[in-house]
Amino acid sequence: MKADQQLIEEVKQGHTAAFAVLVERHQTTIMKAALRVTRDMTMAEDVVQESFIKAFQKLDSFEGRSSFKSWLYQITLNTARNKLRSNKRESVSLENLVLSTDGHIEAQLHRASVFEMIKSEIDELPDKQRQAISLRVFDDLSFREISEIMNCPYDTAKANYRHALLKLKAKLEIHPEFKLMREKGNYNINENKGTFVEVES
Repeated sequence: MKADQQLIEEVKQGHTAAFAVLVERHQTTIMKAALRVTRDMTMAEDVVQESFIKAFQKLDSFEGRSSFKSWLYQITLNTARNKLRSNKRESVSLENLVLSTDGHIEAQLHRASVFEMIKSEIDELPDKQRQAISLRVFDDLSFREISEIMNCPYDTAKANYRHALLKLKAKLEIHPEFKLMREKGNYNINENKGTFVEVES
């Protein structure tokens, strides 16, 4: 399988068909990011289409200082935010939101009430902390990728994530419903891994 950079070089040399491989490779991840920001499937689809068009048009300016995935992620997030501002549409309710989680996280957060509670608390975090923990937990990105997407130093990305995790833990520890779920299901927060797990009795 060709690396992203090799495909990019082929596109720059005029082999535009190689861009279709990049689209196929990254469209699922980009859709999840767009959906998480817009919370609207139709809008998210528009964002994804616009983002790939912008990426294709700007590909000559891509110098490879960051990964193509991170660069595309930045384009997608900016496009999604601009789309929200221009459309001024209300977000759909949480029950209609399709969250971007990998199988492992979904298994850990399989109880809907706990999952919704955690997502609601994440939404209340400061913007940079919310973005850092969402990219880390929901999209399973490395701190290097997060720093590239947030356009900040590696240590800053990690600090934002850490602060978010500590705030989230503090809020959930005193949340009555979460306390009840912990008593019934032994839910806890693993600070080292940044995950929310159901510990066996």
